[in-house]
Amino acid sequence: MKKIIKSSSIILIILGFAVAIAFAGSQKGTMVFDVFPLFAFCVIMAFAINWIAFLPAFIFQTEKYFDLTGSISYISVIVVGLLFSPGRDARTLIVGILVLIWAARLGTFLFKRILKEGKDGRFDDLKQNFLSYLIVWTLQGLWVSLTLSAALVVVTTSTKKPLGIFALVGITLWLIGFLIEVVADVQKSKWRTNTENKGKFINVGLWSKSRHPNYFGEIIIWIGIAIIALPVLQTWQFFTLISPVFVTILITRISGVPILEKRADEKWGGLDDYKEYKKNTPVLIPKLW
Repeated sequence: MKKIIKSSSIILIILGFAVAIAFAGSQKGTMVFDVFPLFAFCVIMAFAINWIAFLPAFIFQTEKYFDLTGSISYISVIVVGLLFSPGRDARTLIVGILVLIWAARLGTFLFKRILKEGKDGRFDDLKQNFLSYLIVWTLQGLWVSLTLSAALVVVTTSTKKPLGIFALVGITLWLIGFLIEVVADVQKSKWRTNTENKGKFINVGLWSKSRHPNYFGEIIIWIGIAIIALPVLQTWQFFTLISPVFVTILITRISGVPILEKRADEKWGGLDDYKEYKKNTPVLIPKLW
C-alpha cells in the first residue's frame, strides 16, 4: 500500500509540473478553435501519446519502443503546433525544423540501438510493476513538455518578432550541440562494432575529452533553442526557460550521467586504466587540451 501511495504521489507531482508549464506557456498564445490554448493542448498530447504506448509496453514487458515514442511525441507535438500556428514566421519555422531534425535523428539512432542490443537494462526492474513503469512513461511526457516548452512558445505564440542577434547565437549553439551529439554517437557506435573493443570502455575521439560528450551536446542544443525563443517570451512564458535547466538536471542528476557512471564503475572500477581515464577526463564539459 505504501508503495502504491508513493508511486501515485510521484505521478501527481509530475502532472502538477505539467499543469504549471501548460499554464505558463499558454499566456499570449494561440487558441485551438478559439476555445482551448494550443500550448496546453500540445502538453496534453505529449502525455497522451506516452500513456497510450505504455499499455502494450507493460502488457508485453518491453521497452523497445520507449525512446521511439519519445521522439514521436516531440515530432507530433511540434507538427500540431506548426499546423495551428498563426502566421508562421521565420523564427517559428526555424525552431520547428530544428526540433524535427533533432527528434528524427535521435529517435532513429536510439531505436536502431535498442533493436540491436535487444534490451535496455534501465527498465529491468521498473517494467515488472505497473505503477513504477507508468511513472517512467509519465516522466517521459513531462520530459517532452518541459524540454520542448521554449520551442513550443515560439510555435504557438501570437507574438511575432523579426530575427536578430538572439536567433543567430541560438542557431549557432544548436548547430554546435547537434554536431557534438551526432559525432559522439557515431564514434561510440563504430567503437562497439569493433569486436576487439568488446568489454572495454570508450576513450577515443570526443570520448577522450569528456566521459559523456553526447549529453553535453544535448544540453547545448536546448540552450540554443531557448536563446532563439527569448525575444518572443512574455509574462509567465519566461518560465519556459526552464527547458535547458530541466534537460541539464535530468541528464546530470537523474536518468543520464548518474546511471551510466554507476554502471561504468561497477564494470571497470577496478581497472587502473579506467581509474586514470576517470581522473583525467571531465564527466561532461569537454576539456580543450
